[in-house]
Amino acid sequence: MQGQMMDYQLTLTPLLERARRLFPKKEIVTKAGPSLERFTYGEMTERVARLANALEKLGVRRGDRVATFAWNNARHLELYFAVPCMGAVLHPLNLRLPADQLTYIVAHADDQVLFVDPTLLPAVEKLAPQLKSIEHYVVMGDKVPEGTTLSPVHSYEELLANASPEYPWPHLNENDAAAMCYTSGTTGNPKGVVYSHRSIYLHSLGLSMIDSFGLTERDVFMPVVPMFHVLAWGTPFATVMLGTKLVFPGPHLQPRDLAELIQSEKVTLTAGVPTLWLGLLALLDKERYDLSSLRGMIVGGAAAPQSMIEAFEKKQGIHVVHAWGMTEMSPLGTVSHLKSYQEGLPEEERFAIRAKQGLSVPGVDIRAVDESGKEIPWDGKAFGELQVRGPWIISSYYNDERSADSFMDGWFRTGDVVTIDPEGFVQIVDRTKDLVKSGGEWISSQDLENVIMAHPKVLEAAVIAVPHPKWQERPLACVVPKPDYKDNLTKAEIYDHLRTRFDKMYLPDDIVFIDAVPKTSVGKFDKKVLRQQYKDYQLPEA
Repeated sequence: MQGQMMDYQLTLTPLLERARRLFPKKEIVTKAGPSLERFTYGEMTERVARLANALEKLGVRRGDRVATFAWNNARHLELYFAVPCMGAVLHPLNLRLPADQLTYIVAHADDQVLFVDPTLLPAVEKLAPQLKSIEHYVVMGDKVPEGTTLSPVHSYEELLANASPEYPWPHLNENDAAAMCYTSGTTGNPKGVVYSHRSIYLHSLGLSMIDSFGLTERDVFMPVVPMFHVLAWGTPFATVMLGTKLVFPGPHLQPRDLAELIQSEKVTLTAGVPTLWLGLLALLDKERYDLSSLRGMIVGGAAAPQSMIEAFEKKQGIHVVHAWGMTEMSPLGTVSHLKSYQEGLPEEERFAIRAKQGLSVPGVDIRAVDESGKEIPWDGKAFGELQVRGPWIISSYYNDERSADSFMDGWFRTGDVVTIDPEGFVQIVDRTKDLVKSGGEWISSQDLENVIMAHPKVLEAAVIAVPHPKWQERPLACVVPKPDYKDNLTKAEIYDHLRTRFDKMYLPDDIVFIDAVPKTSVGKFDKKVLRQQYKDYQLPEA
């Protein structure tokens, strides 16, 4: 016996239509230089139809890839819906990738049209001779700047002005490709991940659950995470579905810009990587802003140090939502909310739980396996590689032979080494490549980093493995002091701080002070740069 429900295709077009009918007056705000640009959902949905017509005139057909090279802004949001709803595939390009990776990605994806923010035009002009697949460039502004070397090139606003505001949206299959992103390529070339309409639709529902991000129509949401980073964690689709007011910071990502936007637009929820929030925290220690509207700050992309979570909540009264995911997961995987009966635990225990990556959200199954492929117990002690499966998780990489090594018995291998406690809370111990193997013992670089960054004089810290003649590898701590303590922080202070938490064998063999930890294109610590820099480092004798 089968159920008797409608065969309703889960595509993005109904989300767009819902926004048009139910929320035409809701605002979309973009910081454009010193001023703010304001649109409504009603205006946006009409412009999306015009954009789809313009894309058709440029020759875009179903399945074609349309690339973007742009900041978080309203025009970028219009592309998020016009491209997939007409049956083409949206492909946001990572602004911070090196030229060789960008040219590889554009060629591998076979992008045919590229939309570029006017402020990013010089970067695209340098790349253009290598972008052989691109047939049209569109500058996301009122007109094409004089002297550009791009050809053929069009103005975004002129294309829309000459297009019809009515578009017959096609009937799509929910399994059709809607968008694609590429991993950051820390080892080898970046790998392509293709999201279906169905996966984005279900992921949007997942983001709306109160025990995940808890997005609602009542929120004012500011996505600080770039729209090229896993589609801004899927939040543009969820917010349009819900009718949430959006505030886009554009290229203005300095702490003061973010604080001013939160204050002036009464932002209730925001999302970004820890490095951005550490900068905001440092600003709030010195300057006063009214951030009382902010009910939550979603932190992901890298582990949030417990010290940062505590500082925001105790000093600023801002609730931190600690989340984990991956490009291959759309990206929502786990969120660290306390269970109801844990609310009464002592404060120290509550923050320790909140610093974990948390519980898997409904729709994401998890397990962790050891080196032999056997599932580890959920005891909070055993280490294993985290594996996941679910309706918004990748089944293979796009046109990439490396897919076979990334799956085990239908589970995606994340490459994250974790423990899972008896309550089901996941804690990432490290990436497999970042663990330090010392004399047969595994040392978590992430655990050391989190404790070092809890020191009041430390801004950032990264721990890497360096060769050792006896123990194979030993940890080296690379530490960035806060500006006020640049000349007033000693190794002894850090060792004293670490000894309260770790036995001697887990302590770094040495500590070096650096100006900044290198970052990847999405703001994570780039340890491969440090490993290369210190590959011949001579540790002091014990």
